[in-house]
Amino acid sequence: MTIARTAGISTAILATLLSSVAHAEGTLNLLTWEGYADPSYVTQFEQETGCKVNATYVGSNDDFAPKLMAGGGVFDLITPSLDTTKLMIDLDLVEPVDTAQIAAWGDLYPTLTSLDAIQKDGQIYGVPYTWGGIVLMYRTDAFTTPPESIADLWNPDLKGKVSIWDDKSSIYLAARKNGDMNIYSLSDEQIAAAQQALVEQKPLVRKYWATAGELVDLYKSGEIVISNTWAGNQASILKRAGIDMTEFVPKEGAEGWVDIWMVVKDTPNLDCAYKYLNMQLSPLGQCAIANINTASVANPVAAKSCMSPEQFVELHQDDPGYLERLMVWQSLGDRYEAYANAWNAVKAQ
Repeated sequence: MTIARTAGISTAILATLLSSVAHAEGTLNLLTWEGYADPSYVTQFEQETGCKVNATYVGSNDDFAPKLMAGGGVFDLITPSLDTTKLMIDLDLVEPVDTAQIAAWGDLYPTLTSLDAIQKDGQIYGVPYTWGGIVLMYRTDAFTTPPESIADLWNPDLKGKVSIWDDKSSIYLAARKNGDMNIYSLSDEQIAAAQQALVEQKPLVRKYWATAGELVDLYKSGEIVISNTWAGNQASILKRAGIDMTEFVPKEGAEGWVDIWMVVKDTPNLDCAYKYLNMQLSPLGQCAIANINTASVANPVAAKSCMSPEQFVELHQDDPGYLERLMVWQSLGDRYEAYANAWNAVKAQ
């Protein structure tokens, strides 16, 4: 089964869809995550370049392929995570990046620019942007004994007080809970076991969170007390709102993620696209994402120019090896469908 068929669409149909919709020249349409097109810095970009920016936000990496292939709108730049970039390349949805036009390319962490998941046939298809871990967190005042394991998300005493991310990576989480640490190469039997574990957990789950804001609201309203989270992101927001939160890496380990800017194939807005990419890797863009999403960034030179020494250390900018100590997301290749179907089956029950 080809990857194009796995995604439910043939290459010929895909080409027709992509060529049949007109782009709005001079207006960048982004398919991205919350915070990656925040008005606090995008307004300045628009004023300085004359390029307008429209953003459509995703809640999961599973959103990218369907939205790009649906034909209901055209996007110029996307920011899938590392486990989804190969799919974008293999589906011929994105085009190679001319790194000579990326002024800060040489300043980026070599660990990121050499990632296999952004390369094909000697060409670079993605620009590393931001990275971090997927850890667990809880309301500090809700526990006398601090949680330390993924298994705490399956604690029956917490019925209705648990939330996990609405994303196929929940299969990774459940697999580690089951003791299966080969989370990016699970067998059919291991995927089925992870699926069953998530079905058993479902009565405990108040809601599967889709966006950072949704998870924050669940904690603010007192509906939940424990969840997984994007490290440094939602916990920081909640702490600023006066809610004492504790993040931790469970004893089963934590995943790592890297988000990548990619140029959608045949966009006529290359000039604005490269201007946006350059802005995002500049001190303006890198420190904005560090402050808005409280995530680590790809350009330590830019980060050092605008972060306090404490923030630079807190976000592991002084320790790029931190990412390598996490279970960094990998492309699932032709196993993508099996993972996605398992997660969708959990939600459908």
